[in-house]
Amino acid sequence: MGWNYPDISFEQLMKLTKGFVDILILASGYQSSGLPAHWDADNISRAFHWALFFENVVTHLCNVDIYQDSVEELDAALFEMTSDPSFPQGLAHLSSATLRRARGFILEHFIQNLPLRETHLRAVLTAAIEMDLSDLSETQHDNLSAYLNKLTLQNTSVKQVQHRSSGMKDSIMSSQDEPPTNENEKCSGDDFTPLAIQELIRRQHAVSCISTTEAVLDTVSNAANCSICKSDFILLGEQLKHDSQLAFMGSEETSIDIFTWNQWKSRALSYFIDKKTIRLVSGASLIFSGSKNQWVQVFQQLNISDGNRTDNLLEMVELLLLGCIASRWNSLVEYLMSVSYDSLPVSNQYYLLCNFVFGRSLNFPQKEDSMNSKECGILDHLTGLIGGQLHLLWKISPILVAVSIPSWSPLFRFYLSEIESQVKGDPSIKRCWSCGQEKGHKDCELAEKIWCLYIFHVCGSQIIHNGSGA
Repeated sequence: MGWNYPDISFEQLMKLTKGFVDILILASGYQSSGLPAHWDADNISRAFHWALFFENVVTHLCNVDIYQDSVEELDAALFEMTSDPSFPQGLAHLSSATLRRARGFILEHFIQNLPLRETHLRAVLTAAIEMDLSDLSETQHDNLSAYLNKLTLQNTSVKQVQHRSSGMKDSIMSSQDEPPTNENEKCSGDDFTPLAIQELIRRQHAVSCISTTEAVLDTVSNAANCSICKSDFILLGEQLKHDSQLAFMGSEETSIDIFTWNQWKSRALSYFIDKKTIRLVSGASLIFSGSKNQWVQVFQQLNISDGNRTDNLLEMVELLLLGCIASRWNSLVEYLMSVSYDSLPVSNQYYLLCNFVFGRSLNFPQKEDSMNSKECGILDHLTGLIGGQLHLLWKISPILVAVSIPSWSPLFRFYLSEIESQVKGDPSIKRCWSCGQEKGHKDCELAEKIWCLYIFHVCGSQIIHNGSGA
């Protein structure tokens, strides 16, 4: 039968729905331009009234049998709208069920997504209380007393919600990652304030969990920076026996001593578990969850400031590199932690690396299939962004470059050829980049870059070449 709801046309409802989507985007805290969106109590109240309109219409549609065809047509239109590649991925689950609890849905965006400053919190609670008082005024003479009495009766249930949220599992579960609960669906009309309190409790506990996690990461990071395990000291005794080895990259060649090796590993692990890196990985995962057109626009916004162009480029390069490995993050960290000491001289590591890379190229001319289409798109964009500016990769953590760029990529060959030109004796390269000494030095940036490439592309090739499609 199609749309048969008499109070509003289907076209008008869809037009209003698109407007409501715009409100939800602004409720997340930012305008489409990337600038912050500012909300006061009046504007939040208007947004709640928009949500109330959708709750009333869709609830009426769902509760009356003769309008079921209209509900199906609405869901079909919403599915088509959310399937558009340019539609915000965070709202991709929009449906008649979401619109039926539209006020709770928009409240999640106001509380869970925004930096919750005091002024914003006050504005949200003021709007919520005013909405509930307005609803009660239609049926109660003394709406304020009725509101306070109802709130007091519901205090017990709110405490139960707070107790349940004390578990880690509940705190990290987002309402966008699971279907709306029956408890939230029943929070309508003058039950809106308890729902607001529940959201605040959930946010508070999530922040507490994040703080705890960051403290643990700090402890692990500090331990990684200063610890050498007992087995390393045993290996050190064996290492010191090799006095006749030759010096790195010169006429003499020496094995990597345990202290240098441990320093490189600690530095690599510290980068992976650094709080800033964790935030960047989370941001990269969010950015690249959208279509290519969407995330390309994000990077175009990052590149608008000419005054900080170099810093912006470095930020974009790092985000793109992290986007290539976000799906393999856990396995990469686990592998790095499992790497054992190997005294093989860096010159030998470099020789094996070249043999592996170029031998793999002859046997497997095309390895793009080992990456999914999203990661290939990220890598293509990164290659175009860098162009001939290889110095950008030189300023990024060497472990990130090593694990992010596959060996079949032209960008990898470009990076390796630059290392080769330095290895072959360019006089300007004989300086140690870390300490500035005018001599070959095993604890320098060049040696560390080769080591990072070696442990992942040669020793850990399964992680690099077979894990990217995961």
